[in-house]
Amino acid sequence: MPESTMQKIVGLAKRRGFIFQSSEIYGGLKACYDYGPLGVELKRNIKDAWWRDMVHRRDDVVGLDCSIIMHPDVWRASGHLAGFSDPLVDCRNCKERFRADKAPRAVPGSAAACREGGRSDGKKLAGVVGPQGYVCPVCGSGDLSPERQFNLMFRTSLGPVDPMQQILDAVDALAALDPEARREKLAGIIGETAVYLRPETAQGMFVNFLNVLNSSRVKPPFGVAQCGKSYRNEITTSNLTFRTCEFEQMEMEFFVEPGTDDRWFEYWSKARFEWYKSLGMRAERLRLRPHEQSELAHYAKACVDVEYFFPFENQDGEGEWGELEGIANRIDYDLRKHSEHSGKDLSYFETETKKRYTPFVIEPAAGADRAALAFLCDAYAEEMIDREKNDVRTVLRFHPRLAPVKVGVFPLVKKDGLPEKARELLSQLMAEGINSFYDESGAIGRRYRRMDEAGAPWCVTIDAGTKTEDSVTVRERDSMEQSRVPAGRLADYFRDRLRLSGA
Repeated sequence: MPESTMQKIVGLAKRRGFIFQSSEIYGGLKACYDYGPLGVELKRNIKDAWWRDMVHRRDDVVGLDCSIIMHPDVWRASGHLAGFSDPLVDCRNCKERFRADKAPRAVPGSAAACREGGRSDGKKLAGVVGPQGYVCPVCGSGDLSPERQFNLMFRTSLGPVDPMQQILDAVDALAALDPEARREKLAGIIGETAVYLRPETAQGMFVNFLNVLNSSRVKPPFGVAQCGKSYRNEITTSNLTFRTCEFEQMEMEFFVEPGTDDRWFEYWSKARFEWYKSLGMRAERLRLRPHEQSELAHYAKACVDVEYFFPFENQDGEGEWGELEGIANRIDYDLRKHSEHSGKDLSYFETETKKRYTPFVIEPAAGADRAALAFLCDAYAEEMIDREKNDVRTVLRFHPRLAPVKVGVFPLVKKDGLPEKARELLSQLMAEGINSFYDESGAIGRRYRRMDEAGAPWCVTIDAGTKTEDSVTVRERDSMEQSRVPAGRLADYFRDRLRLSGA
């Protein structure tokens, strides 16, 4: 059975050092991944591109970097402690746990065939779809537990007191209490030191609204941007880094005067959609999907998702739309809630009009990990070079702004002073901030192919002509065309190429 596109991308990601399974030598940890030498550069380039376009190229957006652990009352005010949960279901056949809202839909009462234990060699079982109208996404069984809500926040404790030790010490006393009193006592012990790893970066920007307003002398409309880690104890994790428990967000909260929010919502929806296209993502694999009224978050007046068509495998074959970024009109919900819970006035007074109001917020919230996966998938291509020899070239066609390595530098042979000259040119490029990679191992064709799989837009070969004419061969990744460039102006040449590409 031939490999799917996604299987090939996963294999390439590990082989070339983009993404590794976390703790792999110990069997790995589900939903946790490490970025290798090329992957960390790709992700950093995406974040840098986002920061440059969202902050440095605008005069109405400033940056922030908030702590991951915040006061627990932040999450009470935002509603996360009470309502940040997903419907959890257990499959009684294969023991898989999954989100009910992500399960394959099926007609209640219809047949639901599966294999015992979810094993491919298990006995065939016949069943029916329950009244809930879905089946297990792993084995297809309709024998499922009732839904129960599962809070997604990671809880830990802050300070020298270990709540688990306190519970152990109080076991005898707890046993003597009635169930309601016991629950109350346990909640008190846990809540005394409980803090949470943030499930989103947004709240840090809301609680710092006054600090930014007073220190930066900004006024609406203005934005606060942040890149940072968030944590969610996801029930269902899948498809490499698409849904993980630890992920990085690129979020911006844009504070506007009520009444202007619809216009700004349209502006940011279009701007964020165009951003992915500007970095080379294929337009036919992107869409802007408005949320139905029934799926809007309780705080949202409107929301649209930028979605990418990933080559994920599913029951319908290969290909699935997945969210890259959500743009939401959060109205004044967050500032209002934090004002109520903290007792601090988070309104804005417009001195020119003598008007006071609580700003509405337009929030473009993107995932750096999902963006990296989408750009990796979008860049992946296979190209037939020689049909008779079945010579297929695998290449990652990254936009130059995102390419982890910009230039591969090769001496044609390991003698005649060519390696020394190649190292000299490599140092010049690196000194100019042009990330480059030196390779002298194997035939030149194989070295080109390795750089193709790394996504480097250009390769430079130092050959005999370099010594006689002081020129080098520059090979283009996408066209594979070659040209001669004076060695003395190589850094200028690539600076110009990068500038023309928007990098």
